[in-house]
Amino acid sequence: MKSYKTILGLQKSIDKAKKSGHKIAFIPTMGALHSGHLSLVKVAQNYADTIIVSIFVNPSQFNNLEDLKKYPKTLSADKQMLQSIGCDLLFVPEVNEIYPKQWHSELNIDLEDKDKVMEGEFRPGHFKGMLEVVKRLLDITEPDILVMGQKDFQQFSLVAHMIKVLKLPLKLIIGPTLREIDGLAMSSRNVRLTPEMRHIAPAIYKTLNKAKTMVGLESIDHIVTTCKVELDKLGLQTEYLEIVDGNTLKPIENPANHYYIVACVATWAGKVRLIDNLILKGELQMN
Repeated sequence: MKSYKTILGLQKSIDKAKKSGHKIAFIPTMGALHSGHLSLVKVAQNYADTIIVSIFVNPSQFNNLEDLKKYPKTLSADKQMLQSIGCDLLFVPEVNEIYPKQWHSELNIDLEDKDKVMEGEFRPGHFKGMLEVVKRLLDITEPDILVMGQKDFQQFSLVAHMIKVLKLPLKLIIGPTLREIDGLAMSSRNVRLTPEMRHIAPAIYKTLNKAKTMVGLESIDHIVTTCKVELDKLGLQTEYLEIVDGNTLKPIENPANHYYIVACVATWAGKVRLIDNLILKGELQMN
């Protein structure tokens, strides 16, 4: 595995791979890698010959500076994991490499208010920063395939929207959420959970599954209220729990009128914010 801090160095290796006829897959990450990230590399290897992973903690998508400061940094361990699984190119740029003084974003697309709900409501500016850095990284790497994880449902939905609107010449592949044995979605933030909260946190996924069994039997309002109450009773602080149309991300009222329904949740487990989602009806869509 070759590692680069500069755009020029990375692009030289990409050009060499493309001249050899290789398909390029790209996986953007913020580091603190775990088995979920490595599973995305495995997914990418099914579609491409050269796999690029970036590790870049993007400051512009953090609306909470304290969260940015506390984000885990484990570069040495990350490199070892990527090396062991067969990643080809690692891009670890500094902030001024991604955002030089002369750089400014020209990204201006209609997101159809998909950035205003759920995460967007509680993390203003997050998706603007996320889309800017993803577009910037795509411009740098020019991949044939972009691989992202299902756990960040709203994030990949907005990236899919951007790809469609801008007609970017690449394919988006979504890897399934990897979970611990007890159902907790794997996340770089899990290491910050206290033992008590780590014991409670699997209830998030259990509650989403309960919501799935209730769809069609109870009203959506009743399902949402019941699930929120159950989580909060356990000592979690639910920021939002929404049952939405998987394409529009708008809350639904009658499940019979929608073929693609997703439950999305964000909750505080002590001082750690966790998100998760579960498809309640239909199959994963890319638009």
